[in-house]
Amino acid sequence: MPTRVLAAGDHFVLNRLLVEAVRAETSADLEFTELTLPWPVEPFGRVGEVDEASGTEEQMIEALRGVRVCLTQMAPLTRRVLEACPDLAFFGVSRGGPVNANLEAATEHGVAVAFAPGRNAAATAEHTLGMIMAAVRRIPQTHSDLHTGVWRGDYYRYEQVGPEIEGSTVGLVGYGAVGRRVARMLNALGARVLVHDPYAADLDGVAEQVPFADLLSRAQILSLHARVTPETTGMIGKAELAALPAGAVVVNCARGALLDYDALCDALDSGHLYAAACDVFPEEPIPAGSRLLTTPNLTVTPHLAGASKQTAMNAARILAGDVARHLRGEPLAHCANPEVLKQDRR
Repeated sequence: MPTRVLAAGDHFVLNRLLVEAVRAETSADLEFTELTLPWPVEPFGRVGEVDEASGTEEQMIEALRGVRVCLTQMAPLTRRVLEACPDLAFFGVSRGGPVNANLEAATEHGVAVAFAPGRNAAATAEHTLGMIMAAVRRIPQTHSDLHTGVWRGDYYRYEQVGPEIEGSTVGLVGYGAVGRRVARMLNALGARVLVHDPYAADLDGVAEQVPFADLLSRAQILSLHARVTPETTGMIGKAELAALPAGAVVVNCARGALLDYDALCDALDSGHLYAAACDVFPEEPIPAGSRLLTTPNLTVTPHLAGASKQTAMNAARILAGDVARHLRGEPLAHCANPEVLKQDRR
């Protein structure tokens, strides 16, 4: 009897990519069904007790009947879904972290939850570099001015122009898969790269590990690449922004919770910061009337740093590898609740 597999993709990580990747990894007898979730046409949100999910519990309960393996990016795996779907054994989330899955409940129900770390590292690093360039050279503002028929020669004034990356000191908070790539790019452009990451042992010879206070006092460009933890939440606030050199640039393509955005807008309004560029925010979509939409010299993009064709394909490929391991009874490479692998579900 074939193993039933649900591909619950969306308009980014397509069902076609998920199915093709699994077919390439295993010759097992599989029966696929598909469910297309509305993200990113419709924003993700909280579903039941999980965050950043797309679709509904009712959709998943119906689609998971008799399904052993589910592959998705945004589908909610809640306690209610798990209780209604006793056949489910593997739930693959094609993201860097399975925030749309209740890991405690999944473990209780014997469901292994896999994820796809590093899937968008290259895309996010490239977007970060683009945001740094956009901020220091004011590319969005000048583009917008020209589209309204205004030629802003005053942008060439000394007081208006920004720094070059070559010769600048750039501080990176976090040195994981994204931060390492950003450091290599900046190093190739001639920047001095400082890093604060207590967990990074090897800086590849392209960066210097420094204390947090030292990084803040020296960084002409500050870029955030840390994970959100109780220790890092709100780590860049009013005091930290004030500690940066006058005329500094701040970039956040990591997570909105790392940065105090009111303090950021204040620092831009006062002129202490030259510019900032952000791809992530404390509330998404950005609410109408938010200061983030009107503060000068702030470049914003709608949480798309990881948006590339390669990201979607990488995500499908990484998950497919763990599907094949699961079907062979082997340990998973990227399991978010490894304790479940010790359970005997016979």
